[in-house]
Amino acid sequence: MNRPARTPLFSFPFWLASIGLAIAPIAVNAQTIGDPAMPGGETSWTGAKGRNAFVHQSANMSFEKRLDFKLGEALFQRLWVTAPTRTKAADGLGPLFNSRACSGCHIRNGRGHPVDENDSEAGATSMLLRLSIPPQTAEQLRDHLDGKLATIPDPVYGGQFQDFSIPGIQAEGRVKVTYTTTNVPLAGGETVTLRNPKYEMTDLAYGPLHPDIMVSPRLAPPMIGLGLLEAIPDSTLIATSDPQDKDGDGISGRLNQVWDIANSKMAIGRFGWKAGMPTLDQQNQNAFQFDIGLSTPLYPNASGDCTAAQTDCINAPDGNDEEFDGLEVHSVMTDLVLHYARNIALPARANANNADVVAGEAIFEAIGCASCHTPRYELPERADMPEQSGQVIWPYTDLLLHDMGDGLADHRPEAQASGSEWRTPPLWGIGRAQEIDPRARFLHDGRARTILEAILWHGGEAARAREAVTKLPPSERSQLLAFLKSL
Repeated sequence: MNRPARTPLFSFPFWLASIGLAIAPIAVNAQTIGDPAMPGGETSWTGAKGRNAFVHQSANMSFEKRLDFKLGEALFQRLWVTAPTRTKAADGLGPLFNSRACSGCHIRNGRGHPVDENDSEAGATSMLLRLSIPPQTAEQLRDHLDGKLATIPDPVYGGQFQDFSIPGIQAEGRVKVTYTTTNVPLAGGETVTLRNPKYEMTDLAYGPLHPDIMVSPRLAPPMIGLGLLEAIPDSTLIATSDPQDKDGDGISGRLNQVWDIANSKMAIGRFGWKAGMPTLDQQNQNAFQFDIGLSTPLYPNASGDCTAAQTDCINAPDGNDEEFDGLEVHSVMTDLVLHYARNIALPARANANNADVVAGEAIFEAIGCASCHTPRYELPERADMPEQSGQVIWPYTDLLLHDMGDGLADHRPEAQASGSEWRTPPLWGIGRAQEIDPRARFLHDGRARTILEAILWHGGEAARAREAVTKLPPSERSQLLAFLKSL
């Protein structure tokens, strides 16, 4: 597999040979390699601390474009209201929804938290349940195979379970989570308790779910660095993929191919937990439609995710207005939100040169984590994305799908992603997650309370790296975690 160049700078601990890892000498690339303490290159924001570390614009943004960033931020934080109201530019919420604002899920642009197992009445804010069923008709099967339908929605509850609604409309139900636990022993005597979640949809307002329903819980991911990920060329991702594992390293990352609505063609997926969205704009507009129930240029349905079986929902007043191109969120708004989402800056790393962090980085590379969590990319020059143009970035992802084993499987395919495949999530900013919001959790469904728990859930292609972590001496496992917490 032709992976982007990495530059390990440190010797590897002697114990690696004892766990069956062969280490070959790696030459240091003499060219300019960028500064890993500045994960977003010149876009990185120095001095960003505390719970607001993720709220800054790209540091290299021109003064003229900062106003658009602030306008996009205001739209991202807007609390939408029920139609009709005098505030035509802010009405159209729902009728069914998961949140009233983008920022309601992406709290201070950080990651979300799962349903409180002790308070299901609080709702599933900052996470949601995706729904789908196998194709039921020849037309659905054709559109699915052609790529136009990534999933087939439940005929009654649609593609997403919404536990909030506007007055006069029944919410679809409540989300409940319970956990069973498993203890995992580690070298040195430590034991880690893993939580395995079980999700239930209760108080169903519109009758039973389809008997073949497939459910996938999804935590809101962090918003930082998304424009930088979008600027990675398709050619780089194609060169990096190795679906047949031709190099025999046990890693068979592959691309998801999804429907690009704006261009009416298939494209490489790179956003979302299963790489189900081809562009950041489509990702944003999909969230407006399904999370908040708003119509947009790419998703003009004013009823959001309401289905034909939900007649009161379909017939509820909407905020579509001819003044705004017959939509609730028109193109000027979506363009401002796109500019905002592309330019939420990564904070600089304060302790990238700490001795334990440096040692932990070497361990991360040596045990194979970097085989999927690709550290570094050089972005091309792009006139249309001046902030991201020509940057050297350190996202720690290959944006490819990997089989993560049955333990993490949701058993719900999405486009060409199987029920056990997930896109490698970027690791930049992961050490700040609980600084932004103490309730923040890890993995696609928030089951992991710590970074170590998240590692220990890795299976499938990542099983060998996980086993290596369990065998690390405590001091070196601590160094690995110090590195991850520094990102």
